[in-house]
Amino acid sequence: MGKTFAEKALGRSIGRQVCANEVVTVEPDFCMSHDNTGPISRTFKKIGVKKVWKPERLVVILDHGVPAPSSDHAVNHKEAREFMREQGAPHFYDVMSGGGVCHQKFPEEGFALPGLIVIGSDSHTCTYGAFGTFATGIGRSEMAAAWATGQIWFKVPESVKITATGRFRRGVSAKDFILKVMGDVKSDGADYMSVEFHGDGITNMSIAERMTLCNLGIEMGAKNAVCPPDDRVLEFIKGREKATGWEPLWADADAVYAKQFTYDLGDIVPGVAKPHTVDNYATIDEVKGTKIDQAFIGTCTNGRLEDLHAAAEILKGRKIAVRTVVIPASWNIYREAMHDGTIDSLLESGCIVCNSGCGPCLGAHMGTLAPGEACISTANRNFKGRMGDKDSFIYLASPYAVAASAIRGEIADPREAL
Repeated sequence: MGKTFAEKALGRSIGRQVCANEVVTVEPDFCMSHDNTGPISRTFKKIGVKKVWKPERLVVILDHGVPAPSSDHAVNHKEAREFMREQGAPHFYDVMSGGGVCHQKFPEEGFALPGLIVIGSDSHTCTYGAFGTFATGIGRSEMAAAWATGQIWFKVPESVKITATGRFRRGVSAKDFILKVMGDVKSDGADYMSVEFHGDGITNMSIAERMTLCNLGIEMGAKNAVCPPDDRVLEFIKGREKATGWEPLWADADAVYAKQFTYDLGDIVPGVAKPHTVDNYATIDEVKGTKIDQAFIGTCTNGRLEDLHAAAEILKGRKIAVRTVVIPASWNIYREAMHDGTIDSLLESGCIVCNSGCGPCLGAHMGTLAPGEACISTANRNFKGRMGDKDSFIYLASPYAVAASAIRGEIADPREAL
């Protein structure tokens, strides 16, 4: 009987074969945290261990509130700086123009590598599965314990196989696909499972598109989500690698799955997640004409260069009808978009382009909502109060759909704008 990706990755880490539902203890290859490093460091100090087990395994990227929008954020940043300095930990990305959103910066810097085990104190750590990494989010106390011991236990997850064939039609993207999948699988349909994306529809996708898919794995309850580490992945990581001993792994053809789903990407249409859950799926036709007050393009889900290009394709030569916030996912992306004219095009349309960070995605700053306001967003969560007031409304959509809606002041079909 063949092995799934999760069985192979966790088995490789401990040096023997493992099966689904077995409990294993592994040493993480990297531990990622962000602004919550301060609170984690306080818990770490209570354990009574003075030094983390391997300082070079820690990666801290400040991104949730940058620059600090409040004194509380500033204190967290200060604590993170001091802790990383005390520990002699080299991989610290401060509030400077070399940083960005953690789930973009982490792979850019070469930490997301095939076959490695990565834990992060953020639920969307599963994004790194786009590179064939077993990556999962954990809690703050768990992270403090991992820093102290160099160990974390997992139950080897059962696996879900999602097969995609074909290609998207114009104006349709990976975000539309994963929102459709979310609507089918539901928010608890893959609880503590490893979601594997298979098929030529996936291998045809860019790295950015695969990151969008894996990013939303947690929104169906998954422990991790992963795409095959093919030549595109190997080309991306070449010259960036921050570790040795990584290995491209993929599931065997006869691996056993708890659930399977199959899609033809040519059948996917623009869609949204309606308030207030990510699995509250609707096609664009079902929500067209819904009034919006704000549009938001960015985040670790859809703030990459090709996402900005998609928005600019819609917005070029047109003016927005509602306030529209654009946040590139990293400063590297910001620079690329600036040099190729994308930033200027977005500004000409009336968009506000902010510094790289999470900001409005978690309702911290740079675009929070007032009571009764509605926003269409490229982010990954639309829970009540996620972007500000608990009486606001969030629709999740692709960069194409968000840009088309920004022009109209209401939810619009991007295929019509194209």
